[in-house]
Amino acid sequence: MKPKKIPMRRCIVTKEQLPKSELIRIVRTPENKVVIDLTGKQNGRGAYLKKDINVIEKAYKNKILNKHLEVDVPNVLFEELREMIK
Repeated sequence: MKPKKIPMRRCIVTKEQLPKSELIRIVRTPENKVVIDLTGKQNGRGAYLKKDINVIEKAYKNKILNKHLEVDVPNVLFEELREMIK
């Protein structure tokens, strides 16, 4: 039997290829809302961040998510991300 393929995705901050399970997906929905996608299947433009507080802080400071999702990301989202990681 063939081994199961592990989906790999790239973190937009560190540029590392990691298994999808080690990343958090942030989605800009068709209504231009920015949400955390816990299922990994939500409709819209997605970006992946590594589950690391330093990566979250760097994304916040440098507005990397704003550039990738082409919309202003609210500060509340970053607070939710920090709580998820702790």
